[in-house]
Amino acid sequence: MNAVVARWVLLLQCGLLAHAMLNPIDFLALQSIRKGLNDLPGSSYFASWDFTSDPCNFAGVYCDGDRVIALNLGDPRAGSPGLTGRIDPAIGKLSALADRNFISGEIPAGLGQLRGLQTLDLSFNQLTGSIPFSIGTLPALSNVILCHNKLTGSVPPFVSQTLTRLDLKHNGLSGSLPPLGLPPSLQYLSLSWNRLSGTVDRVLSRLNQLNYIDLSMNQFTGCIPGNLFSFPISNLQLQRNQFSGPVQPVDQVTIPTVDLSFNRLSGEISPMFSTVQSLYLNNNRFTGQVPGSFVDRLLAANIQILYLQHNYLTGIEINPTVEIPLSSSLCLQYNCMVLPIATPCPLKAGTEKSRPTSQCIEWRG
Repeated sequence: MNAVVARWVLLLQCGLLAHAMLNPIDFLALQSIRKGLNDLPGSSYFASWDFTSDPCNFAGVYCDGDRVIALNLGDPRAGSPGLTGRIDPAIGKLSALADRNFISGEIPAGLGQLRGLQTLDLSFNQLTGSIPFSIGTLPALSNVILCHNKLTGSVPPFVSQTLTRLDLKHNGLSGSLPPLGLPPSLQYLSLSWNRLSGTVDRVLSRLNQLNYIDLSMNQFTGCIPGNLFSFPISNLQLQRNQFSGPVQPVDQVTIPTVDLSFNRLSGEISPMFSTVQSLYLNNNRFTGQVPGSFVDRLLAANIQILYLQHNYLTGIEINPTVEIPLSSSLCLQYNCMVLPIATPCPLKAGTEKSRPTSQCIEWRG
């Protein structure tokens, strides 16, 4: 009898030891998170979340010692098409997040207590409300990915000098960017498809390590700082904004793609853009002649896309009988000139070949 009792005591102690391996605060946080979320129909993500066993073996839970260091809610590798529900504020007791679910509600301000947090990924959810100011105060952040949500309010300033990726696209953010709120360490900045406004010159002039920037589909105004193009940028997309003012010339750099389309940019086009392989300057207010270096590189097939339609350009020096390389595309429709050469344009360019003379201060035939 004593041997049987001893055996049960040993099993009970072993069970308690398994639970004791995880920090009690993390254990309770996981329980709170579980109560606020549910599997979508057909999902079995939470099937392994049996709190009588070791939580470090739960699907999507990653531990280092006695602490949860990463939490991938609704991990498709665990057979989950997604989750529904709300994030419990207790999630602020954990370490890192990487979620793609249908989670709604506001981002808990308690996340600002995670002073060692490096990556915050809450993308592709239905989060609402503003981005907590406390998120921007986290000193160790390197990646903030909150894209494809329903967030509103302004972009908070970020103090982390190790922040390299900030992705807030496809939200409802508004207001102007904090002039000193984005650290020079940023390499990837995507703010497209929001309702942001104001000027960007003071903000962007500090970001000398960018290799990707997308500010498209906003309401920004002002000019683009010249030093924005003084370092390589893989993709620059600032389309469908309300920028005004000329693009300032700077030293030439090699840039695969520059998209400044659908803005209110004005002035003459700088020859430095001729080093770009795919250049979208359409639907702006550029004036003057198209630089000759553009033509040279286009005919040499070094420029693959040159979209200049819907501007106020007055001329381009190109032989009307020349053949554009098959690998290159040129569109000049709806400018203040008679087209010197017929080229195929995208459907969105419309059917009108030239801009009415009444809209042009200068006209070249």
